[in-house]
Amino acid sequence: MTSRPPEGRWLRPQTAVRANVTLLDKPKDAQRHVSLRDQAYAAIKRLIITTGLRPGEILSEPALSTQLDIGRTPIRQAIDRLLNDGLVEVMPRKGTIVKPVSLDEILNIIDARIVNETFCVRVAAERASTEVPAQLRRNLEAMREAAQARDIETIADLDQEFHAIIAGSARNPVMSDLLRNLHERSARMWFISLSTNEQHLRICAEHAAIVEGIARQDPDEAERAMRAHIESFRANITRQG
Repeated sequence: MTSRPPEGRWLRPQTAVRANVTLLDKPKDAQRHVSLRDQAYAAIKRLIITTGLRPGEILSEPALSTQLDIGRTPIRQAIDRLLNDGLVEVMPRKGTIVKPVSLDEILNIIDARIVNETFCVRVAAERASTEVPAQLRRNLEAMREAAQARDIETIADLDQEFHAIIAGSARNPVMSDLLRNLHERSARMWFISLSTNEQHLRICAEHAAIVEGIARQDPDEAERAMRAHIESFRANITRQG
């Protein structure tokens, strides 16, 4: 187990990967059935995860309203929801800011992921239909293309999809919900880790090993590959911290 840093240590990325996330990036038809509050929530959350809004940055309702072309009331409602998610916090005499990333919290999440995802991938290898490896290989091919283009946002999206496919193939809705929550809570640090040290290329190789274990219906191989994948994430962010 990798040694932990001193308690209370915060991660602040040296280089932020700015994401030009606006609702104009999506087709209008895709927005019509989503409330303005939910649109604002999704857009601001994505800005936080992709470090378009950096840890410690003050959230300006007027600026976000202009950027996202949404009224200030839905923006305020979205920020309240992000407070509940723990992605932003209120600072006295300063306002609402993007909550800094705690390395201690991320390492705790990684410990929880190892316990739950190694179990999940074992079950997936035992139960997975022939369609699951095919889905994972399509995902992997798209990720390789994104890695070659250094499209970090797409890689992050595909990574979440990859793990969701595995969780779904285990046919345990409770486990799927738990793993989705763990991934969302560590998404910012995951995105930052993809931006350094060619980590995005290593992830493709790690995912390929997981796919092979599932395709061979070999729970031990699949578990080893998943554990190595998550430990690689731990090692990468610990170096950055």
